[in-house]
Amino acid sequence: MGVKKVVAIGIFDGVHAGHQQIIATARHAGEVTVITFDPHPTSVIAPERAPTQLVNLKDRISLLKEAGATFVEVINFNKDFSTLSPDQFIEEVLVGRFSSEHVVVGENFNFGYKAQGTPKYLSEVGPKYGFAVSIVKLQEDRGSTISSSRIRNLIIDGQIERANELLTRNFYLKGLVIHGEKRGREIGYPTANIGLTNLATIPADGVYAGWLSVDNQRWPAAISIGTNPTFPGVRGRQVEAYALDQTDLELYDLEAKIEFGYRLRDTLKFDGLEPLLKQMKKDCDQARELTSK
Repeated sequence: MGVKKVVAIGIFDGVHAGHQQIIATARHAGEVTVITFDPHPTSVIAPERAPTQLVNLKDRISLLKEAGATFVEVINFNKDFSTLSPDQFIEEVLVGRFSSEHVVVGENFNFGYKAQGTPKYLSEVGPKYGFAVSIVKLQEDRGSTISSSRIRNLIIDGQIERANELLTRNFYLKGLVIHGEKRGREIGYPTANIGLTNLATIPADGVYAGWLSVDNQRWPAAISIGTNPTFPGVRGRQVEAYALDQTDLELYDLEAKIEFGYRLRDTLKFDGLEPLLKQMKKDCDQARELTSK
């Protein structure tokens, strides 16, 4: 008897605690191939409702493997794919492409044209196609289902500690370090300003404690998100991190990762530089204390 061909299917954006449960269930049945979709199906079917990402695709694949997937297969979700009927999806993808012998899905998984296929339907027809089906009950936390959209809303609201609990890790953003206004450098707090795609899920404006990583180096950091209202001029939202006590880092054009650990405060407008510097010192002291726990 060879190893049973087990597939777990879903979008798995964020690879949160609920997703990890689906993969753990699949692992009990054998070696797991995770099937995921990119771009997000909603961005193809209803672009105006397309959600932002919790992690980019490359990192989603890495996190799925960390969670126990042996293989990760990415299906390009396009208009043609969205028109497959539930039976065509089963025949062409689950049977034809993956020779599935056991299929594991979350109880909210829908598939096929207009999401007509349900987990119940999958378990009814599975035996006909030669595969067993496990439907994983969605995990709950504090009375509500753990979902990518719930985590996304927590992040957008600035509730970063709660989001991290559901993700089982620190939420982070990645991007190239870009040239900003260099004001931080002038006032003794040089920040790495990161460029983000429009798919990034950006936490609420404010100041956070976390970590800045570039290559294999990781520094505790104070992170600011907002439009720097203390200074004149109109600017877009910026995400910037000051690596605590580091004043001579040259990070331009390198990829940086900013991890969010704790929310410290809302963005404030100060009457000049003096009160701002006083508050920044407080923020850095608090960030230093929290990140050294």
